[in-house]
Amino acid sequence: MDQKELNWAPGTKILVILAHPDDPEFFMGATIAAWTSAGFKVQYGLLTEGERGVSAAFPDWNLLPEIRKIEQRKAAAVLGVHEIDYFGYPDGYLKGSLELYKRLVAFIRKVQPDILVTCDPNMLFSHGRYVNHPDHRAAGQIVVDSLFPAVGNASFFPELLEEGLMPWQVKELWLCLTNEPDLLLDADAFWKTRYQALCEHRSQIGDPEVLLQRLTAQRGNAQEPYREGFKRIVFGG
Repeated sequence: MDQKELNWAPGTKILVILAHPDDPEFFMGATIAAWTSAGFKVQYGLLTEGERGVSAAFPDWNLLPEIRKIEQRKAAAVLGVHEIDYFGYPDGYLKGSLELYKRLVAFIRKVQPDILVTCDPNMLFSHGRYVNHPDHRAAGQIVVDSLFPAVGNASFFPELLEEGLMPWQVKELWLCLTNEPDLLLDADAFWKTRYQALCEHRSQIGDPEVLLQRLTAQRGNAQEPYREGFKRIVFGG
């Protein structure tokens, strides 16, 4: 699908809620760049601070949260994103809870996105070479469970009404990092932009040239347009 086929109005608001810093860039960075280039507003909600993304070059997990916030701001800016909210849950141990559901319901109602994006909670393995991080799956399940029915239903967390956080109807839910996409979005013009954004995550990527080789291999046939896959749910569609 071409971006123009989405038929979204200028100024459409997109909220991406994922587990870790660098998840937006790895999972859908080219699409995010395409969206901001088209005039849509994108912002992030990140559930953890990524403190367990240690390596030989960055072994101190106590320092990583601040390092990764700086990296994430720079990476997001490359893609045209300038609003990032952190929820501060421990990296590697993400679980649903009533407190987290309430925070997400409040957050989504406050932002009032037209489009909500998160991970596919059903993606456990990928093509026989990858075990999906439990935080990715947990983030997807938590966001989906927070969205429906609570975001649009005043009887859930009624105390939020007293804070002025009224029910909100999200128009579409998109799931990235999925083995079963029903939509392949053409983001070929922004493949390099995605790579440039990923290079800002210096604590995570190692050698940028090795990363480029890996991304190029994953892309496959360079003669074909680069596409990123999603599950798309259009409410009331």
